[in-house]
Amino acid sequence: MIISDVKVYTVKPRWIFVKITTNNGFEGWGEMVSGTKTETVVAGAYEMSRRIIGRNPLEIEKLWQELYRVFFKGGPINMTIISGFEMALWDIKGKYYNAPVYELLGGSARDRIKVYSWIGGDRPSDVVDDARDRVNRGFDSIKMNATEELHYIDSFKKIDEVVERVAALRETFGMDLNIGIDFHGRVHKPMAKVLAKELESYRPMFLEEVVLSENQEAFKQVADHVTVPLATGERLYTRWEFKNILSSGHIDIIQPDVALTGGILETRKIIAMAEAYDIAAAPHAPYGPIALAATLQVDVCSPNVFIQEQSLGIHYNKGFDLLDFVENKEIFQYKDGFVGLPDKPGLGLIIDEEKVKEVAAEGLQWSNPNWKNYDGTKAEW
Repeated sequence: MIISDVKVYTVKPRWIFVKITTNNGFEGWGEMVSGTKTETVVAGAYEMSRRIIGRNPLEIEKLWQELYRVFFKGGPINMTIISGFEMALWDIKGKYYNAPVYELLGGSARDRIKVYSWIGGDRPSDVVDDARDRVNRGFDSIKMNATEELHYIDSFKKIDEVVERVAALRETFGMDLNIGIDFHGRVHKPMAKVLAKELESYRPMFLEEVVLSENQEAFKQVADHVTVPLATGERLYTRWEFKNILSSGHIDIIQPDVALTGGILETRKIIAMAEAYDIAAAPHAPYGPIALAATLQVDVCSPNVFIQEQSLGIHYNKGFDLLDFVENKEIFQYKDGFVGLPDKPGLGLIIDEEKVKEVAAEGLQWSNPNWKNYDGTKAEW
């Protein structure tokens, strides 16, 4: 069995799907992150595909090492391409052995997977109504963006507005609702310490990306101010970029992204490293159905994963939902804030390729907002 073909589809709202086919008819699906360089990722994927066509798709580790170990390693473009390929190869391998991927990674460590839903919250909005909608849909855990853009030193009025939104959730739902708060790397160290301290009394489930991951030394300063668990990791690639985070002891939850870290096995390795440091994991997965399905395979066999991000029901810019390209929609059926273990071979997905082709024909132009501070300087999004 050899890899005979690679196809890449750009799919609204912001997804890049890849399908790898073998000469004997096996098909595997993966997903890449579009970000702001969709055409670069697609072109790079086709260029890199020449290195795997004609190769044995079951030799995943060998292929991964050959794709990764070039002179200029890492980075979001290379790593998301490798991630998409790697997911698709595991999908093929699972189908070849007629087993879910997690069974090939040691088997299940749990009976079900806890999930949370995102509700926005960074701008003036009725977060209570959004949270109530999620509670009515069976979730007991949500994540909200904390704040709009913040300068290095900014108005305490903005801090008060964040606190008011979180306070409203606590007053309405009490401690029955778990609230993750995502600073999204928008907050610089001086205001991060202030905001984290102000939010501590509301007992958030975690504070995410309180500063950008490149400012890792600031995690200690925030951790010294609060006892709330701190989370980070969605912008880190491979286990080598997680080493200092894990050994520093200031981060309590890592959030590797299966579509950026190099795929399923690399994410599993990172989470296993975290377990050795008594650190929890809550993988980043706000994208499409393939990346989420791949992440669930990691969750099943990783005991320190305590909750999983997902975006079912969130339509970006009137785009498409997780389920719109999936024939077996029951794979993402949630009950009481949990999703069951996948039981079909490979990633467990049956992709509606005709729907994928139809939407891909419309093209994809996705870009993140270009935020500015009050004085015109560039703000983090």
